[in-house]
Amino acid sequence: MDMQSRIESEDVRVRVSNDEDRQSSRRHLQIGGVADGDKIRKQTSSNEELARPSKKEVDRDALGKPSGVYIPPFKLASMLNDEKDKSSVEYQRLTWDAFRKSINGLVNKVNANNIKNIIPELFAENLIRGRGLFCRACIKSQMESPGFTDVFAALVAVINSKFPQVALLLVKRVVLILKRAYMRNDKPQFLAAVKFVAHLVNQQVADEIIAFELLTVLLENPTDARVEMAVAFVIECGALLQDVAPKGLHGIFDRFRGILHEGEIDKRTQYLIERLFAIGRAKFQGYPAVRAELDLVEEKYSHDVSLDEEIDPETALDVFKLDPDFVDKEQKYEALKKELLGEEESEDEDGGGCDASSEDNDAEEEEMRISDETATNLVNLRRTIYLTIMSTVDFEEAGHKLPKIKLEPGQEMELCIMLLECCSQEKTYLPYYGLLGQRFCMLKKIHQANFEKCFVQQYSMSHRLETTKLHNVATFFAHLLCRDALPWHVLGYIRLTEDYTTSSSRIFVKILFLKLSDDLGIKILNERLQDPTMEESLESIFPKDNPKNTRFAINFFTAIGLGGITENLREYLKNMRHQKQVAESSSSSSSDSDIEKQKRTRRS
Repeated sequence: MDMQSRIESEDVRVRVSNDEDRQSSRRHLQIGGVADGDKIRKQTSSNEELARPSKKEVDRDALGKPSGVYIPPFKLASMLNDEKDKSSVEYQRLTWDAFRKSINGLVNKVNANNIKNIIPELFAENLIRGRGLFCRACIKSQMESPGFTDVFAALVAVINSKFPQVALLLVKRVVLILKRAYMRNDKPQFLAAVKFVAHLVNQQVADEIIAFELLTVLLENPTDARVEMAVAFVIECGALLQDVAPKGLHGIFDRFRGILHEGEIDKRTQYLIERLFAIGRAKFQGYPAVRAELDLVEEKYSHDVSLDEEIDPETALDVFKLDPDFVDKEQKYEALKKELLGEEESEDEDGGGCDASSEDNDAEEEEMRISDETATNLVNLRRTIYLTIMSTVDFEEAGHKLPKIKLEPGQEMELCIMLLECCSQEKTYLPYYGLLGQRFCMLKKIHQANFEKCFVQQYSMSHRLETTKLHNVATFFAHLLCRDALPWHVLGYIRLTEDYTTSSSRIFVKILFLKLSDDLGIKILNERLQDPTMEESLESIFPKDNPKNTRFAINFFTAIGLGGITENLREYLKNMRHQKQVAESSSSSSSDSDIEKQKRTRRS
């Protein structure tokens, strides 16, 4: 395997370099130690007094080194205050130790309840300078407490939204740990790393490609241990993979079925696979990708790190190193921190009058609101939706990307309008749009209500649509009706009479019902239309208020080849004629009897 050979080559290079360093140091000691020994001993006694540092310097050197020596907080603070030169080695070392202890403390105490309070404290530290320490603290805490993996992943996701380079370094290190644990057969460490990768994928910090790469490696030569790890991994991140890449997840499930059919694994492992199938059939209910309290980020950026690539863990970032631009970088991060945390810069008080005038100006600025009369934001939103729809390969990818577009309240209608607009512009109808509209209707009720409004608007403006657009739009809504993504009572907006229809609207109704008949069949369509609960809604399509309108509806559906759905309407028209004839005959007989009575009275 590529991954195995690369890891072995990395370990060989590390061992060779270490051996060379040890041999060179030995040669140096052997060559220079004997010749210079006497000279060094002579100079030691003479220079001892000059080279002896002061007590203050000894304390700083002893306590400032990152050797794990405990420094009480009050003493560390006093040492930082005493050091006036912020660019000096001592000051930088002290701030490095303070940062290391702060990061370790914050990461160790984070949980789902206090994560929102920990995040501002983390941003208060210089995460760019200490990204190596942050990644090391997160990985160490996760390895020791795998039960809090989703919390650490949520923390990394928030950091990733502001400092992607920090999250990228962590993903690289986790993947490297995973590869080394796999080669060394270190099951506890490998399981912890697999769980971390799963939750980083759930938070979309790591791209889903690495999930399929890992599953492919585990299931290529299946053993009981590897299949067990693969099952645990799919349970952790299956809910996300089902939404993001359902075809890939389907391929993984096919591989699990193949392993079951081969029958070369233990009974316990077979039960694990069957349990995974049951969870998959239930759409991973009870195993959400991200818990509600840990879904903290809207703007997500995924890092594509592959198992096959060579990874540099950048371990040099974990140790102290003198930075000549330390002061400038700290000032820049301080400004960035104020922007992130929403802090306001303090201003010097020049005078009461100046302060009052500045406060008045601030109040006036707060009261002023900018209104966009040019609808620039709306145009940009429509452009974004259009480009997303046209650039995706299939409706599943579009259904994953479009909900990520940030919509202001009331802008949900724009999504439905743009989807219909793109559908109508096609030369022929593409099922892509119907499937995408169906997904939105199933996701949220507001989209279903908006598509219902769009149905009314499109039907009322059918006379403005060209024949191709008319066909595409009618077929789109027929698809939604067939899949019950749109309620059937929307057909009540159509009034099928000679006076209330135009040639365009009749073409719209024709295409709509022919598509319904093709997808459902004439029998099921007739059953839907004859449903007692739909009788009131469909009175406008099958009118019974006037024989003229009734005959028009019967003739219309018969002309388009759907006369079978008008049987009840024909029966109603026949009964209405019979009742009219009976009424006329009864009225004529009563008039005849009146005439006879009048004749008899005259004779008498």
